[in-house]
Amino acid sequence: MAGSRERARHWRYEELPGVDLLRARYIRKSFVRHTHENFVIAAIADGVEVFAHRGSDQYAGAGALALVNPDTPHTGRAGVPEGWQYGAVYPSPEVVAEIAAETTTIRGTPGFVAPVLDDPYAASLVHQVLRATDEGNALAADTLLRVAVTRLLRLNGGPLPQREVRTAGARIAARARGVLQERMARPPSLERLAAELGTSPFALLRAFRDTYGMPPHTWLTDARVRQARRLLDTGVTPAEAAVAVGFADQPHLNRHFTRIVGVPPGAYQRERKNVQDPAAGLLVPSEAWQRQHSQTYGTARGSRTPPSYGTRSGSASP
Repeated sequence: MAGSRERARHWRYEELPGVDLLRARYIRKSFVRHTHENFVIAAIADGVEVFAHRGSDQYAGAGALALVNPDTPHTGRAGVPEGWQYGAVYPSPEVVAEIAAETTTIRGTPGFVAPVLDDPYAASLVHQVLRATDEGNALAADTLLRVAVTRLLRLNGGPLPQREVRTAGARIAARARGVLQERMARPPSLERLAAELGTSPFALLRAFRDTYGMPPHTWLTDARVRQARRLLDTGVTPAEAAVAVGFADQPHLNRHFTRIVGVPPGAYQRERKNVQDPAAGLLVPSEAWQRQHSQTYGTARGSRTPPSYGTRSGSASP
């Protein structure tokens, strides 16, 4: 079965604080709408990934990067029958801000302008970061990460717009989010939440979607998975984490966690408990891709043969 060829590893390297790491090959995998607290810098090695982002479907193929700013709703799925293979780094906003302050002229909170960038050299840098962590080469991993982020910000960076709560609807949405965050394990119904905030259910639903890009129940599932990740990182078992964040049981956590993070909570926790041990049989870019883009730090950008990427006309987010 095609699904049996899917593999993923989500881990940390202690010499890169504030950065999550991922290698994966997905064929039938589909990520539900979700957000990340960190930046997403995903370098596609083979195949094509499609992800809904700000009202349109974005297409990223081999040699391109999918770039998502923190707290930006997006999805993810295969754009071709063979799926997609990629490596990704997830630097925290603090890490990116530090690099931007030192190496760019961006003023304000730095972020990415376009969600897809066709740059095989930057993609190769991301794969080299992951390879350096596998080898325990802290100097190379840190250096290459900073070079990659600097390049991406110089090519595709700018100040992120500040989200200001001005309208009455946005203020109600912010209050609703605060209630859901505080009462995550036992949230109120939409009707009860609306009554507490002095509005109607449909008005609240519309305001929340307009403000946060997803309905309250989707946001709550995303927030629960985020909190479960934090608990797993502290050593809490998946079963305990499931109950603590409000899922009915561990199977419910497993299902939602895998649809958002890309790996089951048990596998996620095992990898992050032992950050120095590289897993056997790690996914790496194909030999053909490596031959085409075999570049090292300081090498000029190479050419690319895959088709163009970005928004496909006529597409819409699900």
